[in-house]
Amino acid sequence: MKLSNLIKHTGAVLGTCVLLAGASTGAVAEERKSFSLAWTIYVGWMPWQYAEDSGIMKKWADKYDIDVDIVQVNDYIESINQYTAGQFDGVVATSMDALSIPAASGVDSTALIVGDYSNGNDGLVSKDAKTIKALKGTTVHLVELSVSHYLLVRALDSVGLEERDISVVNISDADLVSAFQTDDVRSVATWNPLLSEIVAFPEATKLFDSSQIAGHIKDLAIVNTQTLEENPELGKALVGAWYETMAIISADDKAGQEARAVLGQSSGTDREGYEAQLAATRMFYKPAAAVEFINSDTAREALDSVRQFSFEKGLLGQGAMSPDFVGIEFPDGSVMGDKGNVNLRFNDSFMKMAADDKL
Repeated sequence: MKLSNLIKHTGAVLGTCVLLAGASTGAVAEERKSFSLAWTIYVGWMPWQYAEDSGIMKKWADKYDIDVDIVQVNDYIESINQYTAGQFDGVVATSMDALSIPAASGVDSTALIVGDYSNGNDGLVSKDAKTIKALKGTTVHLVELSVSHYLLVRALDSVGLEERDISVVNISDADLVSAFQTDDVRSVATWNPLLSEIVAFPEATKLFDSSQIAGHIKDLAIVNTQTLEENPELGKALVGAWYETMAIISADDKAGQEARAVLGQSSGTDREGYEAQLAATRMFYKPAAAVEFINSDTAREALDSVRQFSFEKGLLGQGAMSPDFVGIEFPDGSVMGDKGNVNLRFNDSFMKMAADDKL
């Protein structure tokens, strides 16, 4: 779940791009047959590569007489920015990034698939401190304004500390592991597979991880709401392909083992390494489980916490006067935030169709 300083986007400029993109695509939306979804490497999103390479995505797209291109983008934030500018119809993103980039920029987006939440894949590690309280007065290196930053704030809050009690230093995720090997960098917050490398250092002590804020770091597949409304077959094809892939990935048979080995290798590890990351992820392999979760009080409370953090860090844009700036709609139609500015929607109807075998 990589996030860099690119998240400090200029809302006004990006908003203009979005309006232009919307104007150009809206007029021909009803006649469209080709669509695209962008994804980046992370344990919970690797299955999109399998769906593409195995032909599963093509099979489901053919069923609904459309074409769906699953496109890997190397830079996570760039993939979301490109989606926001209208270059993709969908993208994979954490709930925080879906809120703070496209939704905050005025792009009405629908969370079509709630794929998983981090359940240990993100963590806070120190060479010196043995408790979170012992971090007071020290420095923590992380990718600033990322889910790692959010995790750090929640960790500090759990023991009555605030961010002002420590110093935060921004560092690129590409440099994080090597930096931790130096004497200067003593504590870091990061995600897998970097986290597993850092925890393996003899001096390292893991102080906090995402299993202690279960449900807060959610991984989604989001699509443009207008595009989905005008082309519901896109939603059916994507959801159908996803859950057919989930059935293979989660199986303890030869096909499942081979699939996990392929995805492990593609993500820079092996089958055992990929399975270790899966073990630290609450994957919703069954659509019914995803539906139950997104309708739970836990999911609502987590999103409220995420939007509060996003507002406090200025991620909702200069025009945001409160965390209510962007409305978040839940499957039951209730809205958290501004009902006149709903730009992030959780739609469980397609996942329900998958659960009821009606796709």
